[in-house]
Amino acid sequence: MCVACRQGKPKKELIRIVRNKEGSVGVDLTGKAQGRGAYLCPSVQCLEKAIKSRALQRALECELTEEMASEIKRVILRREITG
Repeated sequence: MCVACRQGKPKKELIRIVRNKEGSVGVDLTGKAQGRGAYLCPSVQCLEKAIKSRALQRALECELTEEMASEIKRVILRREITG
């Protein structure tokens, strides 16, 4: 389920964001990385909504820096282009 729009979708259709033990946040392309995870639809709108509502921060139990958000956005845009 997407933390922003709350739509239930298969995990393969969502992007997993993970916070590892060290506290860094990134995109888990394999879906198997260890750490606390949250799922987002692969759209910039859902990312922006998740950040604005702090849903992503709550799910990951950490603050999301501008740099982390930019990296997630780059991956989403790349995925939108390549399909």
